[in-house]
Amino acid sequence: MPSWLPLSAIEDAAERLDGRIVRTPLLPAPVLGRDVWLKAETFQATGAFKERGALNRLLRLTAQERAAGVVAMSAGNHAAGLALHAQRLGVAATIVMPVTAPRCKVERTEALGAEVVLSGANVGEAKSRALQLAAERRLTFVHPYDDPDVIAGQGTVGLEVLADRPDLDTLVVPVGGGGLLAGMAAAVKARKPSVTVVGVRLARRRGPTLADGIAVDALGKLPQALLAGFVDALVEVEEEEVAAAMRTLHGAFGMVAEGAGAAAVAALLAGKVPAAGRTVAVLSGRNVDPGTLVRTLGVQTLAA
Repeated sequence: MPSWLPLSAIEDAAERLDGRIVRTPLLPAPVLGRDVWLKAETFQATGAFKERGALNRLLRLTAQERAAGVVAMSAGNHAAGLALHAQRLGVAATIVMPVTAPRCKVERTEALGAEVVLSGANVGEAKSRALQLAAERRLTFVHPYDDPDVIAGQGTVGLEVLADRPDLDTLVVPVGGGGLLAGMAAAVKARKPSVTVVGVRLARRRGPTLADGIAVDALGKLPQALLAGFVDALVEVEEEEVAAAMRTLHGAFGMVAEGAGAAAVAALLAGKVPAAGRTVAVLSGRNVDPGTLVRTLGVQTLAA
């Protein structure tokens, strides 16, 4: 494991976060396989795992950094997680979001007390504006996935999975920038090297996507280093497979998942990841625009 992310850093993050975030459940999912379980990060206060990394980074700020405030770029879930916990800690937060960000995510971030700046057509372009604001206002930049403290915070999901299912065989995790997958893989492989860890990313496409939360151009540099050593496979899912997973989650479990959040389930449903032994798929987020949800599920499904 790289020296910048020992297992102890993830364990320390778990202690730091204890009582401040939701200890999410593992739910049986027989419709996906005989021994398949869902790690429901959709139960977090802001509906996504991103709170973990954001809060861990905030708790590691110096007094001077807290007083100045933080800035980040985000398509939505990192924004809400950072805004919520910054508000709770009394830290001013500025979030740069792409102009294409779902309106529900923008409004939620504003409601949590953060200043939202809309800039750029994607997260990459939003990052440039965030770095500019960091320099102008002397703010601490909190990257959504390319930061050791953020990755350590996300890795706490892996510790919880192993605590609940020590006989875990296969772990399936959505991947965009790679922070969640990297942190979880590092934690799980350090504790139980025999676990097969699979990342699920969106097949390359142009234009809008259901899985906007993982529609990034490239893995972060820090996650990439961890993925090379701890992830056994990366598979891709198509847009229609993501939509099918969202419909299955709603129909079989009454659960709402955003496209990115349903990616691991999509891979299992499509047969791209065999459910070998005891398998856990991570539901990483539930924050989907209502109009998108209606179009994806179908009005009849919602009314049923």
